[in-house]
Amino acid sequence: MKPLPIRLRLTLWYFVMFAVAAFLLSYGSWWMLRRTLDATVHQDLQERLDDVSLQLHEFRTTSDLHFAQARFADFYRDRDDGKWLQIVDQDGRWVYRSPRMIAAGMLLPSPASLSRSGHTLDFTQGTHTVRAFEAPVVVDGRTYIVQSGISLKKPRALLHDFALGLLLLLPAVLLPAALAGHFMSRQALLPVAAIALEVRRITDRNLDKRLPVSETTDELSHLSITLNHMLERIDLAFRSTRDFTANASHELRTPLARLRTETDIALMRPRESAEYRSTLERVRQDAVDMSAIIENLLTLARAEAGSEVLRLVPVDLAKLLDEVVREWSPIAERLSLSLRQEVFRPRSSDEGTFVLGDRLSLLRLLRIWLDNACKFTPAGGSITISLVIHEDVVLLAVEDTGIGIAEEHRARVFDRFYRVGGETANRAPGAGLGLSLAAWIAEQHKTSISMDSVCGRGSRFQISLQRVPHEGPAIIAGPAKRSRVEAISS
Repeated sequence: MKPLPIRLRLTLWYFVMFAVAAFLLSYGSWWMLRRTLDATVHQDLQERLDDVSLQLHEFRTTSDLHFAQARFADFYRDRDDGKWLQIVDQDGRWVYRSPRMIAAGMLLPSPASLSRSGHTLDFTQGTHTVRAFEAPVVVDGRTYIVQSGISLKKPRALLHDFALGLLLLLPAVLLPAALAGHFMSRQALLPVAAIALEVRRITDRNLDKRLPVSETTDELSHLSITLNHMLERIDLAFRSTRDFTANASHELRTPLARLRTETDIALMRPRESAEYRSTLERVRQDAVDMSAIIENLLTLARAEAGSEVLRLVPVDLAKLLDEVVREWSPIAERLSLSLRQEVFRPRSSDEGTFVLGDRLSLLRLLRIWLDNACKFTPAGGSITISLVIHEDVVLLAVEDTGIGIAEEHRARVFDRFYRVGGETANRAPGAGLGLSLAAWIAEQHKTSISMDSVCGRGSRFQISLQRVPHEGPAIIAGPAKRSRVEAISS
């Protein structure tokens, strides 16, 4: 079943609320009127009982029953109070009994069975519903049972007419309630309609536009603020995607152009095998560069999508450093660089150098740092890989004596495709993806990269990793936070 529109649902809710309120008010008014009428009837009955009590005190000077009967018959013959009245003494003798009580055949209880507070009962006589009140009256030591009644015809008629009036009034109230509910729902949704209209005007060409936020701190202002935050994220994602596409196209175009040029030149005329070999080596190097760019792009794309998840397990950093030093020593030697490793541990600690991490990712992180260090360190310089072991953490760092990074570039070296221009770019051209990937790896290890650099004296990159025993637990690292991924992809 198709759900109702929100405006119709609000109208129905307002109508139901008004209808329930009108019903409760009507029922409450009817109930209060009924209680008031009952209290009035009971007060009249009590007053009649008091009147009979006064008459009995006036007749106490005589003990002649017939005289008392005559006096009561003469007194109540023409009075309405006597329509439903009967009096009996403690010996069961009738002092007075009105004709209607005789016709109703109502008997009185004995004095012993009747409480001093009296008793109320209803009975029917013909078309009349009578409410009677009976109570004991003591005069000069003698107890009389007095029962007086009042017809409920008029109170019931008044209550009936009042209820009928309320029933006739309800439709007159519910119709304006429905109209008021429709008007209120429409007014309540007008700001939402205005927000929807503004949102429809926003496209991929004007994502910098924002919704107006009302000065009142209500749900609608919170909605506008939330939508504005969402638009900021979408705008950032669009700009990131456009920049990513443009930069990726630019980075891949250059090696592709070189590759095509090399092959075109090689095919222009027959050449010696040495020339073909040289051309193939250059083509291979271009293919390696493109593979590295594509691999880094895919890794960062998976990180941004949240599908690149690392499994953090105990990793021995000392063995990892030995492996890295063996791998990069020939490269450093060929570049006339000094590569060494240092491990600093407290004298009181003889435990291993295990940290919680992903071995391949940490290896890739070190390769990125060492690659940059080899590119930007002149011949004769040195590169140091160091471990500083503390009680809970291990500091992993790579320090070089290279050309350093200028102050104006330090804030952006972790951005995708960002490369320092000038002499640095000519010294070691690259895609500008390495440090972005290193920042993501650090993010996955619940840490961040700290960088210290001085122009002409070198740079130092360092991360802090959680130290664990060899049998420490494995942890599945969640995807990188969106804000961080966007930060490294701006």
